[in-house]
Parts: sequence; C-alpha cells; structure tokens
Amino acid sequence: MDVTIGNDPLVNWENFQQARSELGANFVRILGYFREDGIKSVDRIEDAMRSQNATAMVIPAHTLKGEARQFGADPLSDVAETIEMIARGCIERRETPTEALEHVVKLRPLFETTLDMLEREANPLVARKPAAFGRRPVL
Repeated sequence: MDVTIGNDPLVNWENFQQARSELGANFVRILGYFREDGIKSVDRIEDAMRSQNATAMVIPAHTLKGEARQFGADPLSDVAETIEMIARGCIERRETPTEALEHVVKLRPLFETTLDMLEREANPLVARKPAAFGRRPVL
C-alpha cells in the first residue's frame, strides 16, 4: 500500500530505487544514518519551536530536507524546507517562528510514517504471506 498526502505519495519510489542503486552495499547503512539524523533533527526542530528559537530550527530542518530528498521522501523534504524557509525569514525579520507551528506539528508523524515505509522497502526479509498449494505467493 502506498500512503499519500492528497494525491502525492510519501515516497517517490523511482528516486528511492535510484538511491539504492547508486549507494549499493552502503544503502542500508546510509538509511540507518537517515533514521538517526532524522530523529535528532525532528527533536531539535520541536525543541526550537517550543523555545521560539528560529535560529535553532534552520540547520536541523536543512539537514532533514536534504536527507529526505535523497531517499525520495519528497513530502517530508518539502515540510522540512518550509520550516527552514519560515525560520530563515523569521531570523531576518527578528520574529519568533510561530507561523512554523502547523508544519512542525505535522513533521514527526510524517517522518515516522515515511521512515517505516523506507525501511520496510529496504528490508530484504519483507514478511510474505505463505503460498497456498499451486498458487504464487502473495506479497
């Protein structure tokens, strides 16, 4: 099942497969780094939102944006980019990042759902339903 936001899938599987192909044997390790970095980035963005610190949002949002895009997680990357751009604008205007709140609220569930999808697809031991006699296995 492909999860979507509106009509857009959470993962661009063509980009995901391209990254998998380009990274080769390093793919699973790099995906693990994405998990670790992503958790830290989401935590830092949420902490910055709670403390109304736009400056502290920029780097973790920028990091999450780029790493998500690498794996084809375009909606996640777009939300992170929106947070980054709002934070940068707030820094320039010397404002608190209150307008980022709705995006920050969406970020963790979107990250977790997207990460689950990426890891499930990357897992070579994907659970498969047993085949009935004379039938092909159902994936």
